[in-house]
Amino acid sequence: MKLSSAALAASLVCLMVAPVSAQTTTAPAVSGAAVPVPATKRVGCLGSTQNLKGQDKRDQMQLCMAQARLDCLKQAIDQKAIGEARKSAIKTCVGTDGAEQ
Repeated sequence: MKLSSAALAASLVCLMVAPVSAQTTTAPAVSGAAVPVPATKRVGCLGSTQNLKGQDKRDQMQLCMAQARLDCLKQAIDQKAIGEARKSAIKTCVGTDGAEQ
């Protein structure tokens, strides 16, 4: 089990290093259609841990979210965001309100 957990962690890290695809926020053509919600890194972490249970799930979720926060921080630094703008950019990128930090 430890070997497969290590392999899973390594593949998660590799996936998180890959650039995030462009997110679309266009308005729907039909007024009754659902508005597309941009995918966040948190949603990706939840999806990647859905087949795990118990402590393995918690551990992988923690690792994934830590990597997501780091990626979002790097992105905010590249955008030269400072102060509240940086905090807001990171929260938006990660997809959290900061309650679980």
